[in-house]
Amino acid sequence: MSDAYVVPPGSGHLLDLGNFEAVVLAEAAQTDGAFSLLRTQQEPPGFGPPLHKHHDAAEAFYVLEGEYLMILEDRREPCPAGSFVYVPRAVPHTFQVTSSTPGMKLNLFAPAGMVGFFQDLASAEAEGTTTPELLDEIAARHHMEIVGPVPDSYL
Repeated sequence: MSDAYVVPPGSGHLLDLGNFEAVVLAEAAQTDGAFSLLRTQQEPPGFGPPLHKHHDAAEAFYVLEGEYLMILEDRREPCPAGSFVYVPRAVPHTFQVTSSTPGMKLNLFAPAGMVGFFQDLASAEAEGTTTPELLDEIAARHHMEIVGPVPDSYL
């Protein structure tokens, strides 16, 4: 059983992902595998990952700053700050920052997951070795499947 804990403001494990950052606030070891929580920040205008789905966890987003376009299967939902989005396991989804300023959001995965994905991606970015093939490999290792193009293709 995990101990109760507090992450003070400005704390957490920072991951530099090249064009944005993620701060790990909770991971499996701290939550008995119940959930993981990351804060993504400095996501630049226009940024978004390829269409993908998680095979091992549901994902939820809470938009803190900026505005996002969430793509949930065939739906497109504008999500300004204060919006909450829930994506069930295995549902194809992506997003794009549509504001003129960087976006910031909380990403919750239940059960815990995806921290390893972001750690592996940060390592690849630091080494300058990120390719579409490597991204596919990292995704597969972490029960994620890339199923479509980046968001610009959806606008």
